[in-house]
Amino acid sequence: MNVHHASCSCGQLRLVAHGDPVRVSMCHCYACQRRTGSTYGAQARFLTENVEITGLSTEYVRVGESGAAAHFHFCPACGATVYYWFDDTVRAVPVGAFADNTFPPPRISVWEERMHPWVSVPEGAERMA
Repeated sequence: MNVHHASCSCGQLRLVAHGDPVRVSMCHCYACQRRTGSTYGAQARFLTENVEITGLSTEYVRVGESGAAAHFHFCPACGATVYYWFDDTVRAVPVGAFADNTFPPPRISVWEERMHPWVSVPEGAERMA
């Protein structure tokens, strides 16, 4: 079974995900652009029962452009987001928190009407407006 380790920048907040992600996606919505400080957010979702979290987090809840409430958990010391959730079934982890360049690419691209024209989407990814 694959084991994936994620952490914040200072290492205080850590996450271990067992198994493969149920979804790896990239989101181009403006809220993800602001949250990441980049042109999109890349995330991997894992079943909640396969995720272990250690360390302290601060939670920020926002309602996204889809209307769903997202519960973001970030390190109170360095500010890096390590995980978030929309419901109790999965935990989403920013792909960059794994610091693993062998991590699988996104297979889904959403909110593409907000995508910067110079951003590339992996070949074969499902594309949604």
